[in-house]
Amino acid sequence: MSVLRSRDNPRVRRWHALVRDGRVRKAEGCAMIEGPHLLSACLDAGIEPRAVLVSETGASRPDISALVQRVGGAPVTLPDALLKWLADVDSPAGLLAEIVIPAPAAPAGDCVFLEGIQDAGNVGAILRSAAAFGLGRAVLSRGCADPWSPKVLRAAMGAHFSLAIGEAGDFETALRAFDGTLVCTLVQGGRPLAELDWQGDAGWIFGSEGQGVSAAVAALAAVQATIPLAAGTESLNVAAAAAVCFYERARRLSRRGARS
Repeated sequence: MSVLRSRDNPRVRRWHALVRDGRVRKAEGCAMIEGPHLLSACLDAGIEPRAVLVSETGASRPDISALVQRVGGAPVTLPDALLKWLADVDSPAGLLAEIVIPAPAAPAGDCVFLEGIQDAGNVGAILRSAAAFGLGRAVLSRGCADPWSPKVLRAAMGAHFSLAIGEAGDFETALRAFDGTLVCTLVQGGRPLAELDWQGDAGWIFGSEGQGVSAAVAALAAVQATIPLAAGTESLNVAAAAAVCFYERARRLSRRGARS
């Protein structure tokens, strides 16, 4: 068992940078995940961590011990205060792991495209809903929150390990390459969600919290949809809107499958 006790240790400083700096994550192709839930989801997806870090208190927890045994090999043990310094939460669960960021595949099926969504909680919540309702892929524009940041990872609750997640250097090119129907959601003026034609694969486009989808991106959508809201309601949070769209799509496909 390896025990590290100093913030000045090169490995510790590198992990600290991976937690807090998206540029380091991109350059190295690695990220840090926190807590038993995310490590369990990672292992279930067949992804082996490069390193597992356990606090001295966490080492005595049965759930953490069981995960360490699944990984095999000896974890790196850190004093509680040092692991807390590394983690991006006030009360860490006593476990961190370094993983290689999976290379995004391009599976067939529904996809969600996110343009300029900067709030990490919203990005994570959309990824969580996408995985829950059977989407296979997520594509983010450059202006979005880093999908492998700690806040996005926590909000997504393991969805990263059942989705192919990519960042598009040229977002409009990625949209044009989608082999399905692009659907852009509007606050007003689109077709009611329940009236859409649900044939084929859907590429859902959601835009930034303040500005929504840009005009150039909206012009690429074959369908513009609107979620009917109660009178006096201005709009939905983007993550809530995405969840409603994914649910309605899954519900309608399920009904169609039951009839066939």
